[in-house]
Amino acid sequence: MAINQAQTIDTILGGALTIVQPSGGYRFAIDSILLARFARPRQCAQILELGAGCGVVSLILTAIHHPAQAVAVELQPRLAAMIAHNAALNKLEVRAICADLRQTISGLMPAAFDHVVANPPYRAASRGRESPDTERRIARGGGGASLAEFIAAAAHYANHGGKISMVFTASRTVELIVEMKRRLLEPKRIRFVHSRPGEAATMILLEARKGGGIEAIIEPPLFIYSSPGIYTDEAGAMLNSIE
Repeated sequence: MAINQAQTIDTILGGALTIVQPSGGYRFAIDSILLARFARPRQCAQILELGAGCGVVSLILTAIHHPAQAVAVELQPRLAAMIAHNAALNKLEVRAICADLRQTISGLMPAAFDHVVANPPYRAASRGRESPDTERRIARGGGGASLAEFIAAAAHYANHGGKISMVFTASRTVELIVEMKRRLLEPKRIRFVHSRPGEAATMILLEARKGGGIEAIIEPPLFIYSSPGIYTDEAGAMLNSIE
């Protein structure tokens, strides 16, 4: 896959990884990196990412945790091709599949993964202004899978006792938890993300366990900025280092 003017080359985690992504259309954001740093797959886990975009979450998890297998599923062909390209660019083993998670995915067995990760579209369907860019519109929920469909797919492919980690908008926390419990995914770790101390949470990081028992750990809040444009020590370490 050749680099052209419709793409950019960016580095993340202090230059540890190089990412090719669209110059316009859908581009990954800080939430993808936070999700990858929040997830805690066990050693040699089988990892599945749903709605992978250009593969940032899978690439970070592979670089840090060295899973037995990492599979990244993406609906849009251009983005799926970028996953494969980025894996080769960084010399990481991530298998890219272009498929719709709402349908049976060829080559994937049900209940086969130890850890499923996803960054579902934050905006509910038919709410808010639609992006004129097709790729970005689908990634944000316009014509793509809904939150409930992401969770259904995660439950389908996670094994019993497997983990599901997601990042989502904090304003829809109740919906996220209700949909997970409907699929017998029990929340076990929750962390809210705030731009600054004293401000309402903007995101939630949640880890659930398939068939897990009741009770969850509510972790300390994560603050992104200590002052305008300046990361807190914790956020800076998560975003600018692979350690």
